[in-house]
Amino acid sequence: MSGPAHACSCWSCAGVPSKQEWEQTIQVLVEHVDKEFEAQRLWMINVLFEDNILPAMMLMTEQFTTVAMQQVGIFGSFFDAKHQLETQRILQNLQIEAHKDYHPSIGMCEFGSSVRSLAASERKGEINTLAFSKRALDRQLGASYSPGMFGTAGNKDSWGDKKSRIEQFKTTYCDPYDQNTALWIMCKNQPTPPGTLPPSGSPDEIKRYNKDIDYSRTIEFPWTLDVDFTDTTKTEDEEDIFALAAYLYSHNVFARPSPELLGTPSDNRVDSDLTDLQQAYLDMRAIVAKRGVAENSYQAIVGLKSSGFSGSREYMVALLNDLGLTDTAEIDALMGENPSYYAQMEILTKKIYQNPTFYTNLYDKPANVTRKMVSMQAIGLMQKFDLFESYLRSAASLSILLELAVADAQKELEDRVLGLESNTRRAD
Repeated sequence: MSGPAHACSCWSCAGVPSKQEWEQTIQVLVEHVDKEFEAQRLWMINVLFEDNILPAMMLMTEQFTTVAMQQVGIFGSFFDAKHQLETQRILQNLQIEAHKDYHPSIGMCEFGSSVRSLAASERKGEINTLAFSKRALDRQLGASYSPGMFGTAGNKDSWGDKKSRIEQFKTTYCDPYDQNTALWIMCKNQPTPPGTLPPSGSPDEIKRYNKDIDYSRTIEFPWTLDVDFTDTTKTEDEEDIFALAAYLYSHNVFARPSPELLGTPSDNRVDSDLTDLQQAYLDMRAIVAKRGVAENSYQAIVGLKSSGFSGSREYMVALLNDLGLTDTAEIDALMGENPSYYAQMEILTKKIYQNPTFYTNLYDKPANVTRKMVSMQAIGLMQKFDLFESYLRSAASLSILLELAVADAQKELEDRVLGLESNTRRAD
């Protein structure tokens, strides 16, 4: 229905309070809601949060902090235990490695024991070589109290070199059965007995028969010769090597001119400072020098095999016993009482590797195997140095052979030069 008569406001038509009342109601509602929200806020802050949640959170935070610190301590203990165990394991590994690396090795002891007197024996051998060389020069130069002091033939009052050697041969090296027993009368100073021949001598005499010419028995076979020129005791081996050297080198020694002849001047030479005999004496010394180079190899071999020191003998004997050589007499024949440098090097460079235990002992700690390898390299270097010295002696001998090969041509050239100089002087 419409129209002025029936028109009314919405407030009156709705049957609600007036607008003013409505606004007051709304104001009341708003204040009430505000108060409720304020109360709710205060409750949530003061009661719910401060009285309940905040203490709980504080307790929770404290618990979390305490537990976290405990966990850190636990983790730290775990880390400490881990590092401690790892450190102990490393130390134990190092201890085991040290025990393994420094554990004694029988194979290494064999090397160490066998070289105990090697350097001393080598030095002694060098001294013996020098002494032997001096003796050879004395014999050729006719030094006083040497075998060749009276020359080859000697004189009516004294034996010469050949006479002394013949007597030595008859009493020491002569085998009466040589030359189909023709030497019997020379060796035994009696005719050859008829019928069955008796034994030629005692075992000690027989073992020295012909050793003055037998290089194999005298020099080659034994590892050690009973030769020591540092003392005054004469041994059979020393006598044998001197006799053999007399046959190998300077079989004929030079004549011994008198002092008067060596000092007598001669006017029939261009060079008046030298007499003919003095020139011949210088030529003789040149020959002696060349012989000395040739004989040096023989002297060096004797020096290598001459008596050394006994510091390692018992260990060398034990090694030979392991190889099956148990005959004491044969071992003594090889090495003697004082093994030579040659004998010790024979063990170190050859015999020690013929023992099967050397190879079974290689099933050893790696450090010990490395030590053995280094020891073998050191011994190899010593052996190579010995070979080098042998090559030097061979080179010296070859140089002397070359010198002798051109000696005639050199003499012819010198004669030509001297002839030309003489002709020039006459022309002047």
